[in-house]
Formats: sequence, C-alpha cells, structure tokens
Amino acid sequence: MYAVLDLQTTGTKTSWHDRIVEIAIVRLDETGKVLDEWCTLVNPDRDLGPQELHGITGAEARRAPVFAQLAGAIADRLAGQLVVAHYLLFDAGFLAAEFAKLGVSVPVDEDRGLCTMRLAGHFLPTASRSLKACRAAAGLGPHREYSALHGARAAGELLAYYLERAGDPPPWAELIDAAGKAEWPVLPVTGIAPVSRRRPEEREPHFLTRLVERLPRQLNPRADAYLALLDGVLLDRHISASEADQLVGAAEKIGLSRADAEFLHHRYLSGLAAVALADQILTPAERLDLDGVAELLGLTTADVDRALADAAAKPAAQPAQWQLSPGDQIVFTGTLRPPREHLEVDALTHGLRTARKVTKQTRLLVAADPDSLSGVAKLARQYGIPIVTTTAYKAMLEALLTAVR
Repeated sequence: MYAVLDLQTTGTKTSWHDRIVEIAIVRLDETGKVLDEWCTLVNPDRDLGPQELHGITGAEARRAPVFAQLAGAIADRLAGQLVVAHYLLFDAGFLAAEFAKLGVSVPVDEDRGLCTMRLAGHFLPTASRSLKACRAAAGLGPHREYSALHGARAAGELLAYYLERAGDPPPWAELIDAAGKAEWPVLPVTGIAPVSRRRPEEREPHFLTRLVERLPRQLNPRADAYLALLDGVLLDRHISASEADQLVGAAEKIGLSRADAEFLHHRYLSGLAAVALADQILTPAERLDLDGVAELLGLTTADVDRALADAAAKPAAQPAQWQLSPGDQIVFTGTLRPPREHLEVDALTHGLRTARKVTKQTRLLVAADPDSLSGVAKLARQYGIPIVTTTAYKAMLEALLTAVR
C-alpha cells in the first residue's frame, strides 16, 4: 500500500552531481502498520559530502554496493506502492536522478506520491516544516536524525497519525489506485545483501587476519616494497580501510604470508625504536607513538619493549623518514576543518605548492576522510601518494618548520 522513503545524500543538488549514500524503504498497510523494512548504504563513487551530519564514513560506504546493483531491488519494493516521504520533492528528485543515470525513468515525483510535510498543512496547521516539529505537534517522540532508516520510520509513524484522522477512504485514494497501476521498469534483482551502518562498538578486523597462514616462513626479497608502502600508510598513524586493502593486496602480490608480514612489522617497529633512541632519550610522546604503531600493526607493548632494548644494545643506522620539503605539491579534498582555502594559504606560507588535482608530482593528499571515495583520492591511491588527515598534516608542517630552521 504505502512505501515510506528516506535518503541520505552527499549534498542537496543532483545538478551538482550529488548522489544517494543511504536509502531506506519502510512499507505500511492501509492502516499504517509496518509490514517490512529495508535499508542499505550506497557507494556514491565520489566524496561523501557533509559527513559531520550523516555520519557515514568512507570505510562504510566503500563496502556498500553502488546504486546500479541495488536498482532492481529498489524498484521491486516500490512497484505498486504509493511512495511517501517527508519533503517528497527532494527524495523523489534524487531517486529519479539515480534511475536516470541507468537510462530508465520511474513513476516517482511530488504529484504521484504523498509528502508528509505538505500534509501537515491540513493535519497539523500550527507545525513548522521539519519532521521533528511535525512529530512533536502530533505528540510523537523525537527520532534519530540523519539516518535513513530512522527517518523513514519517523515519517511512517507520522503518516499513521494522518491515517487515523483522514477517514476511510483517505483523500488520496485516487493516488493509491494510480500507484497500483503505474509501470515500473523491470530491472534484474542482483540478490546483493544490504549493507548497514557499522555500530559504534564494531571494529574492522585487523588486516593481518586476511593474510594466509603459511609455514615455514619464506620471506620474499621484494618485501622492501611492502615496507615502503607501510611507511606511507603510517604517516598519519592511522590505517584506513582502503589502506588496509592496499597492504593486503601488496602482501598477496609479493607472496607474503601472515608470518612474513608479522616479521616485517617487527622490523618496522625496530626501525622506529632506533629513531626514537637516536638521542639516547625516550620521551613519553615517543613511547606513546611506538605503542600506537605497535597496536596498528597487530603487535604488543611487550614487542615495543623488546624493540627498544635491541635498539639500545645495538645502535643501528637510522632509517630515512618521510617528511615534507619546501616546494612539495599538496592537494586537499573533502569538507575540511579549517576550510580548504585556509589550508592552502597556510601551505603556501610554509613554502609548499598547492593544486586542485592530483598528478604524479603530488607529494601528499590531505583528506577529511582517509577512506575518501573522491576522484582525487582514487588517483592518489593509484599513484601511491600518501593520504592523511588534517591533524597529521599539521604535525608534518611542524616537522617541516623544524627542519628548515
């Protein structure tokens, strides 16, 4: 009967190439009772826009199917149903635009569905436009905003409130009949499972668990390539989901087993310990950094203790450390804090060069989300250019200042 729709998007305008990043459909019967719910993240194949609002990370979105893989399931759920949304003009516009990218049109627009915001003018004349305000005027409790599933549920409850007061048949009975007869494109249903947001307590499994157990250990001479990649990945002391994929891919390409990778992680930690003890003093900040790197690499504080003891007993030549140099080209991407323009000016005052596009000459990409799906981030990964957060970038600027003094 009714299909209540809610979306989260990368922005507000399809004309600016904004895309859907989460979609929820809650179907109701003629009385407003929930029949079923369906929700999934959508990989928009671009940056995620206002992540501080919708809270969806690149690590989550990259696990999700693209809209083309979901189109058949969405059409199947909406066919024969009267589409409902709070601010239907927005949701219908985005949905129609996504289907249009696939070369098909769908019978969804403001005139062929129900907008719970517009209906509030009749049922809740004193309420303002927001879903929160309409629900409050109807005596309904608050809902979680910027979540497609919670938004669809909240709009569905508001529709049920309207249905109780609308009478039988409701004033939109003709729309219900028309929706039941509307022709939807027949698209293949891929059977791809919906991908939900990760719960706050859920953590990505350590990338080492994805490497095969293979004994005895036979370290490949090309392992230096893995260490070089690890050096770039750990610049910001964070291993993003895309970087974890890079490490796993590199290990598999070289033929490293899990034991090989663990051996290299110990070697890498030993190199950092040697750097930390080069001046014969281990500061609390250096110890904290070593412990943090060890955790990222699947090692323990005991491994740090052993690495420090070895470095103290057998001082070795310090490995070269990655750092910015005057003249390096930097690119910024995503919704950054402070804004990109401020960061670019600051970079120029430090003797760096800035650009809006990544090339092979780019030294560093600074991103709001290291798992960014933007075109520049994809190109940076292709070229092996490190991607770091603004916090890590500021630390690199400090190191650059110290080096040139």
